[in-house]
Amino acid sequence: MTNSRDIKLHQGKTSVLVSVPHSGTGLPEVLHEQMTAEARQLPDTDWFVDRLYNWVTELDVSFIVAPWSRYVIDLNRPPDDQPLYDQKTNSLLTGLVPINTFSGHAIYRQGSEIHGSEIQRRIEAYWEPYHHALNAELARIKNTHGHAVLFDAHSIRQEQPLLFDGKLPDLNLGSNSGQSAAAGLIAVARDAMLSSQYSLVVDGRFKGGYITRQYGNPEESVHALQLEMAQSVYMQEDPPCYREDLASSIRPTLQKLIESLMDWKPDDS
Repeated sequence: MTNSRDIKLHQGKTSVLVSVPHSGTGLPEVLHEQMTAEARQLPDTDWFVDRLYNWVTELDVSFIVAPWSRYVIDLNRPPDDQPLYDQKTNSLLTGLVPINTFSGHAIYRQGSEIHGSEIQRRIEAYWEPYHHALNAELARIKNTHGHAVLFDAHSIRQEQPLLFDGKLPDLNLGSNSGQSAAAGLIAVARDAMLSSQYSLVVDGRFKGGYITRQYGNPEESVHALQLEMAQSVYMQEDPPCYREDLASSIRPTLQKLIESLMDWKPDDS
Protein backbone atom coordinates (compact mmCIF):
# COMPACT_ATOMS: atom_id res chain seq x y z
CA MET A 1 0.00 0.00 0.00
CA THR A 2 1.37 3.37 -0.98
CA ASN A 3 1.63 6.03 1.67
CA SER A 4 1.47 9.71 0.81
CA ARG A 5 4.86 9.98 2.53
CA ASP A 6 6.34 8.12 -0.44
CA ILE A 7 5.60 11.17 -2.58
CA LYS A 8 8.35 13.78 -2.69
CA LEU A 9 6.85 17.20 -1.98
CA HIS A 10 8.71 20.44 -1.43
CA GLN A 11 6.43 23.27 -0.36
CA GLY A 12 7.79 26.51 -1.75
CA LYS A 13 6.89 30.15 -1.22
CA THR A 14 6.04 31.12 -4.80
CA SER A 15 2.86 30.78 -6.87
CA VAL A 16 4.30 27.92 -8.97
CA LEU A 17 4.08 24.16 -8.49
CA VAL A 18 6.17 21.86 -10.70
CA SER A 19 4.68 18.38 -11.01
CA VAL A 20 6.66 15.33 -12.19
CA PRO A 21 4.31 12.33 -12.39
CA HIS A 22 6.22 10.02 -14.75
CA SER A 23 9.90 9.94 -13.73
CA GLY A 24 9.43 7.26 -11.06
CA THR A 25 10.81 3.74 -11.44
CA GLY A 26 9.31 2.07 -8.38
CA LEU A 27 7.60 -1.28 -8.92
CA PRO A 28 5.94 -3.56 -6.34
CA GLU A 29 7.75 -6.90 -6.34
CA VAL A 30 4.63 -8.82 -7.34
CA LEU A 31 4.17 -6.57 -10.36
CA HIS A 32 7.79 -6.94 -11.36
CA GLU A 33 7.30 -10.71 -11.46
CA GLN A 34 4.23 -10.39 -13.71
CA MET A 35 5.91 -8.20 -16.32
CA THR A 36 7.78 -9.14 -19.47
CA ALA A 37 11.54 -8.75 -19.58
CA GLU A 38 11.23 -5.75 -21.88
CA ALA A 39 8.67 -4.02 -19.67
CA ARG A 40 10.88 -4.44 -16.61
CA GLN A 41 13.32 -2.06 -18.29
CA LEU A 42 10.59 0.64 -18.02
CA PRO A 43 11.21 2.05 -21.51
CA ASP A 44 8.41 4.63 -21.30
CA THR A 45 9.71 6.37 -18.19
CA ASP A 46 10.14 10.15 -18.30
CA TRP A 47 13.78 9.48 -17.50
CA PHE A 48 15.54 11.85 -15.08
CA VAL A 49 12.91 14.61 -15.35
CA ASP A 50 12.97 14.96 -11.56
CA ARG A 51 16.74 15.47 -11.76
CA LEU A 52 16.41 17.89 -14.66
CA TYR A 53 14.13 20.17 -12.62
CA ASN A 54 15.41 19.62 -9.07
CA TRP A 55 16.93 23.13 -9.00
CA VAL A 56 13.43 24.66 -8.82
CA THR A 57 13.44 24.19 -5.05
CA GLU A 58 16.32 26.70 -4.88
CA LEU A 59 13.88 29.24 -6.35
CA ASP A 60 11.37 28.35 -3.63
CA VAL A 61 9.08 26.74 -6.19
CA SER A 62 6.89 23.89 -4.96
CA PHE A 63 7.97 20.53 -6.38
CA ILE A 64 6.05 17.23 -6.35
CA VAL A 65 7.44 13.96 -7.69
CA ALA A 66 5.84 10.51 -7.85
CA PRO A 67 8.17 7.62 -6.96
CA TRP A 68 6.48 4.75 -8.81
CA SER A 69 6.51 3.78 -12.47
CA ARG A 70 3.73 4.81 -14.85
CA TYR A 71 3.34 1.06 -15.48
CA VAL A 72 1.88 0.76 -11.97
CA ILE A 73 -0.67 3.43 -12.84
CA ASP A 74 -0.60 6.48 -15.09
CA LEU A 75 -1.13 9.56 -12.93
CA ASN A 76 -1.77 11.67 -16.03
CA ARG A 77 -4.89 9.72 -17.01
CA PRO A 78 -8.42 10.09 -15.58
CA PRO A 79 -9.57 7.52 -13.02
CA ASP A 80 -12.46 6.48 -15.29
CA ASP A 81 -9.89 5.77 -18.04
CA GLN A 82 -11.69 7.80 -20.68
CA PRO A 83 -9.43 8.48 -23.71
CA LEU A 84 -7.72 11.87 -23.76
CA TYR A 85 -6.74 11.78 -27.41
CA ASP A 86 -8.51 10.96 -30.65
CA GLN A 87 -7.64 7.39 -31.61
CA LYS A 88 -7.34 8.52 -35.23
CA THR A 89 -4.26 10.57 -34.36
CA ASN A 90 -2.23 7.58 -33.21
CA SER A 91 -2.40 3.81 -33.46
CA LEU A 92 -1.79 3.19 -29.76
CA LEU A 93 -3.90 4.39 -26.87
CA THR A 94 -2.22 4.47 -23.45
CA GLY A 95 -4.60 3.94 -20.55
CA LEU A 96 -4.81 4.39 -16.81
CA VAL A 97 -3.10 1.04 -16.23
CA PRO A 98 -1.02 0.50 -19.38
CA ILE A 99 -0.98 -2.97 -20.92
CA ASN A 100 1.35 -2.15 -23.83
CA THR A 101 4.55 -0.16 -24.11
CA PHE A 102 4.75 2.82 -26.46
CA SER A 103 6.35 0.40 -28.92
CA GLY A 104 3.24 -1.77 -28.84
CA HIS A 105 4.70 -4.69 -26.88
CA ALA A 106 2.90 -6.39 -23.99
CA ILE A 107 3.78 -5.22 -20.49
CA TYR A 108 2.42 -8.35 -18.76
CA ARG A 109 3.34 -11.97 -19.33
CA GLN A 110 0.58 -14.18 -20.68
CA GLY A 111 -1.73 -15.20 -17.85
CA SER A 112 -0.81 -12.17 -15.70
CA GLU A 113 -3.27 -9.70 -17.20
CA ILE A 114 -4.78 -7.02 -14.95
CA HIS A 115 -8.47 -7.08 -14.02
CA GLY A 116 -10.94 -4.53 -12.65
CA SER A 117 -10.44 -5.15 -8.93
CA GLU A 118 -6.67 -4.70 -9.30
CA ILE A 119 -7.14 -1.46 -11.22
CA GLN A 120 -9.37 -0.11 -8.44
CA ARG A 121 -6.81 -1.14 -5.83
CA ARG A 122 -4.10 0.78 -7.70
CA ILE A 123 -6.31 3.85 -7.99
CA GLU A 124 -6.74 3.88 -4.23
CA ALA A 125 -3.14 2.98 -3.41
CA TYR A 126 -1.23 5.11 -5.91
CA TRP A 127 -3.39 7.44 -8.01
CA GLU A 128 -5.44 9.02 -5.24
CA PRO A 129 -2.51 9.88 -2.90
CA TYR A 130 -0.69 11.79 -5.64
CA HIS A 131 -3.74 13.73 -6.73
CA HIS A 132 -4.72 14.46 -3.15
CA ALA A 133 -1.26 15.91 -2.49
CA LEU A 134 -1.27 17.83 -5.79
CA ASN A 135 -4.71 19.32 -5.19
CA ALA A 136 -3.88 20.24 -1.59
CA GLU A 137 -0.68 22.02 -2.61
CA LEU A 138 -2.45 23.97 -5.35
CA ALA A 139 -5.11 25.02 -2.83
CA ARG A 140 -2.42 26.14 -0.38
CA ILE A 141 -0.63 28.16 -3.06
CA LYS A 142 -3.84 29.78 -4.27
CA ASN A 143 -4.82 30.66 -0.71
CA THR A 144 -1.42 32.32 -0.20
CA HIS A 145 -1.00 34.12 -3.53
CA GLY A 146 -4.53 34.49 -4.87
CA HIS A 147 -3.67 32.28 -7.85
CA ALA A 148 -1.65 29.15 -8.58
CA VAL A 149 0.37 28.06 -11.61
CA LEU A 150 0.81 24.33 -12.18
CA PHE A 151 3.66 23.28 -14.48
CA ASP A 152 3.47 19.59 -15.41
CA ALA A 153 6.90 18.35 -16.57
CA HIS A 154 7.27 15.42 -18.96
CA SER A 155 9.64 13.93 -21.51
CA ILE A 156 9.49 11.30 -24.25
CA ARG A 157 11.71 9.78 -26.90
CA GLN A 158 11.91 12.08 -29.88
CA GLU A 159 10.63 9.33 -32.18
CA GLN A 160 7.66 7.16 -31.18
CA PRO A 161 6.07 5.93 -34.43
CA LEU A 162 2.95 4.49 -32.80
CA LEU A 163 2.23 7.78 -31.04
CA PHE A 164 3.21 10.40 -33.62
CA ASP A 165 4.76 10.75 -37.05
CA GLY A 166 8.33 11.87 -37.60
CA LYS A 167 10.42 13.62 -34.95
CA LEU A 168 8.87 15.51 -32.07
CA PRO A 169 9.91 19.17 -31.63
CA ASP A 170 12.32 19.70 -28.75
CA LEU A 171 9.84 21.60 -26.58
CA ASN A 172 6.09 20.96 -26.67
CA LEU A 173 4.04 23.38 -24.58
CA GLY A 174 0.45 22.34 -23.92
CA SER A 175 -2.45 24.39 -22.57
CA ASN A 176 -5.40 22.23 -23.63
CA SER A 177 -5.80 24.49 -26.67
CA GLY A 178 -5.79 27.61 -24.52
CA GLN A 179 -8.34 26.39 -21.97
CA SER A 180 -6.11 25.47 -19.02
CA ALA A 181 -4.34 28.80 -18.53
CA ALA A 182 -4.82 32.51 -19.15
CA ALA A 183 -3.77 33.67 -22.60
CA GLY A 184 -1.21 36.02 -21.08
CA LEU A 185 0.45 33.21 -19.13
CA ILE A 186 0.62 30.99 -22.21
CA ALA A 187 2.25 33.84 -24.12
CA VAL A 188 4.76 34.46 -21.33
CA ALA A 189 5.72 30.78 -21.26
CA ARG A 190 6.03 30.64 -25.04
CA ASP A 191 8.12 33.80 -25.21
CA ALA A 192 10.49 32.51 -22.53
CA MET A 193 11.45 29.63 -24.82
CA LEU A 194 11.22 31.29 -28.24
CA SER A 195 14.69 32.81 -28.18
CA SER A 196 16.39 29.51 -27.36
CA GLN A 197 18.15 27.17 -29.77
CA TYR A 198 15.42 24.57 -29.31
CA SER A 199 12.45 23.95 -31.59
CA LEU A 200 9.11 24.81 -29.99
CA VAL A 201 5.44 24.14 -30.65
CA VAL A 202 2.41 25.24 -28.63
CA ASP A 203 -0.60 22.91 -28.42
CA GLY A 204 0.73 20.58 -31.07
CA ARG A 205 0.67 16.81 -30.60
CA PHE A 206 0.83 17.21 -26.82
CA LYS A 207 -1.85 19.60 -25.58
CA GLY A 208 -1.69 18.45 -21.97
CA GLY A 209 -2.90 15.32 -20.27
CA TYR A 210 -5.34 14.76 -17.43
CA ILE A 211 -3.37 16.82 -14.90
CA THR A 212 -3.31 19.90 -17.12
CA ARG A 213 -6.95 19.54 -18.12
CA GLN A 214 -8.28 18.66 -14.69
CA TYR A 215 -6.53 21.32 -12.61
CA GLY A 216 -6.21 24.14 -15.11
CA ASN A 217 -9.18 26.41 -14.42
CA PRO A 218 -8.34 30.06 -15.11
CA GLU A 219 -11.76 31.25 -13.96
CA GLU A 220 -10.92 29.78 -10.53
CA SER A 221 -7.42 31.31 -10.60
CA VAL A 222 -5.62 28.02 -11.15
CA HIS A 223 -3.57 27.89 -14.37
CA ALA A 224 -1.92 24.76 -15.74
CA LEU A 225 0.64 24.13 -18.47
CA GLN A 226 2.40 20.98 -19.62
CA LEU A 227 5.85 20.80 -21.16
CA GLU A 228 6.65 17.60 -23.05
CA MET A 229 10.36 17.61 -23.85
CA ALA A 230 12.14 15.41 -26.36
CA GLN A 231 14.53 13.28 -24.32
CA SER A 232 17.36 13.80 -26.79
CA VAL A 233 17.49 17.40 -25.54
CA TYR A 234 19.01 16.43 -22.19
CA MET A 235 19.94 12.73 -22.21
CA GLN A 236 21.17 9.77 -24.19
CA GLU A 237 18.13 7.72 -25.15
CA ASP A 238 19.79 4.28 -25.66
CA PRO A 239 20.48 3.15 -23.03
CA PRO A 240 18.92 5.83 -20.82
CA CYS A 241 21.74 8.00 -19.51
CA TYR A 242 21.63 11.52 -18.10
CA ARG A 243 23.90 13.89 -20.03
CA GLU A 244 24.97 16.79 -17.84
CA ASP A 245 26.49 18.55 -20.84
CA LEU A 246 23.10 18.54 -22.60
CA ALA A 247 21.13 19.27 -19.42
CA SER A 248 23.31 22.28 -18.63
CA SER A 249 22.51 23.68 -22.08
CA ILE A 250 18.73 23.46 -21.68
CA ARG A 251 18.74 24.54 -18.01
CA PRO A 252 18.95 28.33 -18.65
CA THR A 253 15.90 28.12 -20.92
CA LEU A 254 13.98 26.14 -18.31
CA GLN A 255 15.02 28.57 -15.58
CA LYS A 256 13.88 31.50 -17.69
CA LEU A 257 10.57 29.71 -18.24
CA ILE A 258 9.96 28.94 -14.57
CA GLU A 259 10.97 32.44 -13.49
CA SER A 260 8.57 33.92 -16.04
CA LEU A 261 5.76 31.84 -14.51
CA MET A 262 6.77 33.05 -11.05
CA ASP A 263 6.74 36.70 -12.14
CA TRP A 264 3.42 36.52 -13.99
CA LYS A 265 0.34 38.01 -12.34
CA PRO A 266 -3.28 37.61 -13.48
CA ASP A 267 -3.45 41.38 -14.08
CA ASP A 268 -0.78 40.93 -16.76
CA SER A 269 -3.24 39.09 -19.03
